[in-house]
Amino acid sequence: MKMSEGGRVVVPIEIRKALNLNEGDTVCWDLVDGGARLTSKLERLRLVQNRVQVESGLAKQTSVVDELIAERRSEAARE
Repeated sequence: MKMSEGGRVVVPIEIRKALNLNEGDTVCWDLVDGGARLTSKLERLRLVQNRVQVESGLAKQTSVVDELIAERRSEAARE
């Protein structure tokens, strides 16, 4: 692919589909070993959340969403 005016490039459809990217989505670029890595904003957020959980010792086998659902079901059962 060629870079156009202002450094613009078109992300190929195969990559957009693999990363679940849609028009208007925010993407993140990183320099890695002399190359560029593209990730979605949501994937970047997930990676940061995982790193924080691991580094803070909060890494769990269950997700926060699963815990919330279980808590709500427990509350509903008590009512």
